Amino acid sequence: MTTQPNFLIFITDQHRADHLGCYGNPQVKTPHIDALAQNGTRFDRAYVANPVCMPNRGSIMTSRMPSVHGARSNGVPLPLESVTFADLLAEFGYHTGFIGKSHLQNMEDKPPLLPPAIELPNTEKSGLYAEARRESPDAAAYEQELRSSWQDPEHKINLPYYGFQDVVLCNHHADECFGDWLRWLQAEHPEKAQRLGREHGERDPRYVAPQAWKTQLDEFTYPTHYIAEQTSQWIQRHVTEHPEQPFAVMCSFPDPHHPWTPPGRYWDMYKPQDMPVPQTLGVTDDMAPHVRWLMDERDAGQAKLDGPRLFAATAREVQEITALTYGMITNIDDRIGMVMQTLKACGADSNTVVIFTSDHGDLMGDHGIVLKGPLHYQGLIRVPMIWREPSRGDGHMASRQDLTSSIDLGAAIIHRAGIAAPNGVQGKPLFSPSGEVVLTGRDAVLIEENQQRAYLGFERPVKVRTVVTDTHRMSVFAEGDWGELYDLQADPLEKHNLWHAPQAQTIQWTLMQKLVQLLMEHSDSSPNPKRIA
Repeated sequence: MTTQPNFLIFITDQHRADHLGCYGNPQVKTPHIDALAQNGTRFDRAYVANPVCMPNRGSIMTSRMPSVHGARSNGVPLPLESVTFADLLAEFGYHTGFIGKSHLQNMEDKPPLLPPAIELPNTEKSGLYAEARRESPDAAAYEQELRSSWQDPEHKINLPYYGFQDVVLCNHHADECFGDWLRWLQAEHPEKAQRLGREHGERDPRYVAPQAWKTQLDEFTYPTHYIAEQTSQWIQRHVTEHPEQPFAVMCSFPDPHHPWTPPGRYWDMYKPQDMPVPQTLGVTDDMAPHVRWLMDERDAGQAKLDGPRLFAATAREVQEITALTYGMITNIDDRIGMVMQTLKACGADSNTVVIFTSDHGDLMGDHGIVLKGPLHYQGLIRVPMIWREPSRGDGHMASRQDLTSSIDLGAAIIHRAGIAAPNGVQGKPLFSPSGEVVLTGRDAVLIEENQQRAYLGFERPVKVRTVVTDTHRMSVFAEGDWGELYDLQADPLEKHNLWHAPQAQTIQWTLMQKLVQLLMEHSDSSPNPKRIA
């Protein structure tokens, strides 16, 4: 057995911190994830670097902010020249594997949402340079995750892929995934492969929530099980063939991201009427303008209910969505239990660091809104982060209150492996090479978001920067003189915006200074400049 620690990294998609039993949720059943926390460390103040999939997944991989690593929003792939924690582990002898939803590159080849730049009078548009940055000379290298690419039966991922030597891809969400999973389904269950997605899903007459259908797949053909099974097989194969080599494998579930399609018994596992309604749903006093915009859009019948964009939801819809989300989470938890059983049966559990996190949260009815976007309430920006050391097993959960960010995860993994961070890494190590706690020492975290859309009452695509401290959350928008400021101690539900409150002007000024400082601290320092004299 190797003396270096192995790493098993579970990641879910669009999963709030408070949607786990170990984070205090009394309803959702997550005994296997709870066991990791009970024998490990639960991070209570873990925040995203960006509350959107591609940017934050890039930050997890590189330990750099989206504005620095380049995947600043969905639709912008992580540059292939990026150095990831998987690259570093592989260099130092690790066998690296990735199984599940990657989303480090685009999944669909749709045109941009943003309109082209306005041409000024007496100017001529370039036929070669539509962008200020040149496209890669190898365009196909950035088409590896496209659904259209996977329609070619000969297509496969070029390895290593962002440092991963083995990749089993299951991209997208629900029963609309593609990649290696769909090829397996077509080969092993061709009749099921013909009945996928919303056009074949069964609408339950008890439900009114959009994007909710009963999939034709059972739990054993659904992507969640496939990903767990492939991860288990990968671990078994590695331990058998390379018992002396350390491994790092990322097990990435597309759920509980919408659409809400828990398979089989998980559909009815939770009753909507038993789900709590968020305390901020229906609260109209001091309603934020961008929340009001979404409410008005829904009231006017113009809300986009069938896609990835934020929308206002009724209490009944929120309860239904929550119940189905819990079903998807419990399905994930059962599959994590399956992988953990394999890890123990292989004898690798005693030398494996096990990590659980998510790429971002979901508003899930907070302030009457569901999904994700530039509304940086706690349910969206705060994520679960659990770290179980192999030496821990005493059943006494440690909880950490220091402010942590998604950029810390990759930095923590390489530091725990005894690898020095390269120049430009912005994350904190979290644990020493021997597994001892290393506090971040942060007094604030920075959160970025650059939206593709001009909405929520803004005339241009929304840009927002957020700073979170031990006591406050402040969000500043690029357009207009309006912002958000909440006292998280006195107002944990973020109901009372203090942006224009006279009594909050001192703390607002202090947070503005902190935001400017964070923006400077998180500017790029790579490459290291050469001496000029």
